[in-house]
Amino acid sequence: MNVLIVLKSLGMLLLCEAVALLPPVLLAVYYQENTVPAFLYTIIIAVIIGFLFYSLKVKDNVIRYKEGFAIVTFGWLAVSVIGALPFIFSGVLSSFADAFFETVSGFSTTGATVIANVEIVPFSLLFWRSFTHWLGGMGILVLALAISPALGVGTFQILKAESPGPISAKLTPKLSKTAKILYTTYLIITLIQIFLLKLGGMPLFDSVVNTFGTLGTGGFSIKNASIGAYNNIYFEVVITIFMLLSGVNFSLYYLAFKQKSLQQFWQDKEFKVYLGIVAAYILVIALNLYDSVFNSLWESLRHASFQVASIITTTGYATTNFDLWPDLSRMLLLTLMFIGACAGSTAGSMKVIRIYLIFKYVQREISSLIHPRVVKAVKIGDQPVQETVLSSVVAFSMLYILLFIIATLLILTQGLDIISAMSAVACTLGNIGPGLNVVGPARTFAPLSDFAKYLLSFCMLMGRLELYTVISLFSPHFWKK
Repeated sequence: MNVLIVLKSLGMLLLCEAVALLPPVLLAVYYQENTVPAFLYTIIIAVIIGFLFYSLKVKDNVIRYKEGFAIVTFGWLAVSVIGALPFIFSGVLSSFADAFFETVSGFSTTGATVIANVEIVPFSLLFWRSFTHWLGGMGILVLALAISPALGVGTFQILKAESPGPISAKLTPKLSKTAKILYTTYLIITLIQIFLLKLGGMPLFDSVVNTFGTLGTGGFSIKNASIGAYNNIYFEVVITIFMLLSGVNFSLYYLAFKQKSLQQFWQDKEFKVYLGIVAAYILVIALNLYDSVFNSLWESLRHASFQVASIITTTGYATTNFDLWPDLSRMLLLTLMFIGACAGSTAGSMKVIRIYLIFKYVQREISSLIHPRVVKAVKIGDQPVQETVLSSVVAFSMLYILLFIIATLLILTQGLDIISAMSAVACTLGNIGPGLNVVGPARTFAPLSDFAKYLLSFCMLMGRLELYTVISLFSPHFWKK
């Protein structure tokens, strides 16, 4: 492995993070908070380490698969460690385990928190933890590639290792241009949501941080009761729509803009399946909630729609304590934690396209038992899927379930009940946020042991980077020349 190009890339990333830490400093000055030194110390550390790494002389600047996986994995770890320092220096979080958990949760767009009362946290830190959602949503390395010159030949491996979904593709021949297109689309949608929330009467600061959590599908809230604290139907409708929009493959927005037509959306099989799942779950949960929890069908639809959109897009916002819902509704939400939204979106979990391909694969296997001589290809729409992609999807799904089981068993050793343990792993591995019981939407992850927090932080990182990117580093073959 070319260690020097990896270190140089990490240096560039830390320098970018130092720049990203400047807005919270300005906010701290504006609100006259005592967090200015905490952010300045962090920026100094990031700049020193970043400059030392970035100034390394590299002869071979080609980034291959190994370098790409290492840059992405160590890059996310590095920005999480540095990003945790403002919480430590400010005294808001006293333990590194808590600060690291909170920051990984932010960058991985999970939204699980250890802060019991966020309403007493300084504005600058609230902005920073939500801003990590926005940065991590589209990918911090994709952003770094968009705003800086390419590091070397083969930087597509970085995009491939960081992008969610079984198939990664460039929208344009130049990676930097692809990254700029993705982030330009991301920024435009962000500005539109901020405007709509502000138009409805939400304070500007709240509009910005809630938009960061929505578009990044992260779910960090500045209210203890999450979005439910506003008790405003307009806000809920806007956030629901933008959560669902954030769960769509962002390349479809670019293609629709380029062709000046929405045809790409209706031709995309994953998009149609995604909408179908959302509609079906909203209907069933709303009917289950009617009379048993809410007295009106409208209230049932209101909360079912928001919560289904929040969980399937792995955002994690809440308008009510869904942990008090009937078991059927809670179980349906738990299954959504394993589905996720579309590939190429800012959402986490397994992704709709993988679930769809697994069902198509099973359908083909059943058909082959009935008609053993017939050779039938699995298709997405009219396009046949390569067998290598199918085997990759099946392997990913098996590995995802295996990791879920292992992590759940390890969490059970920490004294949690089985529902709490299963949902804690499901919501961190799927980058969702709140779970059930001990880690429900009305509670935090603070009571968990340090071991559990580090383990769940690892789950968040693996889930955000699609398992293989992280796990490959543990293979002895990876480090062989």
